[in-house]
Amino acid sequence: MKKLLIKIAAVVVLLLVVGVIAAMFFLGSLMKKGVESVGPALTKTAMTIDKASLSVFTGSGSLDGFSMGNPEGFKTPFAMQVGHTSLGVNPASIFGDKIHITHVRVESPDITFEAQGLNLMANNLSKILDNVKAVTGGDQPAEQKPEAKSEGASRKMQVDDFLISGARLRLSSTLMDGQHAPVILPDIHLSNLGQGPDGITAADLTKKLLNEVTLASIQAAKKAATETARGFTEAAKDFGKASNALEKVSKSVGELFKKK
Repeated sequence: MKKLLIKIAAVVVLLLVVGVIAAMFFLGSLMKKGVESVGPALTKTAMTIDKASLSVFTGSGSLDGFSMGNPEGFKTPFAMQVGHTSLGVNPASIFGDKIHITHVRVESPDITFEAQGLNLMANNLSKILDNVKAVTGGDQPAEQKPEAKSEGASRKMQVDDFLISGARLRLSSTLMDGQHAPVILPDIHLSNLGQGPDGITAADLTKKLLNEVTLASIQAAKKAATETARGFTEAAKDFGKASNALEKVSKSVGELFKKK
């Protein structure tokens, strides 16, 4: 009898271990599927992720190899790529009505800002943001917003802290045929998102984040354009000074030969 109980206990433990491992894999698969199905429905662009993981014990998780494509009409290969993102979730909330995310750390993302011609306000990021606003109802009151087409997009969340750090911005234009110039973006830090009972949906969180990234990118692009223009102006001034000096030297040499 004792041996039978020991065997039963061993089987139960084994089943629990297998169940936990399966649950962890299942949650990671759900995260990956969510990103690759909900994301494109919001942004109207391709969106993929290589790997996702989430521990049901500690609530720690990660997303690796994230990539978001560009809307039609743009020539750069992607709008955003992120090698690694870490996050923390309150384990008790995973299967509840509102998922409580304690933190998200997006590390060193590559972000492309591609303007249409010379118009900085018409760019790939603004276009993606417009796509998200069209799905979420923009800035309309909650009662007037269209219903989310995906359950994942409307799932309630609470995000205590969201940090994007070390972002590298690739400045480009449709006139540059896919070429770009690198610029470093300042950190983007958001906190206390969805604290109330209604929380914040994945759709609204995406819109808020894209809005912050787009505004920061436009400011960086304007600054870079201003500095470039200033550089051309200074170069033109220097060229003008050099031309005047050369003209004076030429006159002096001419006078010298006249005297001879």
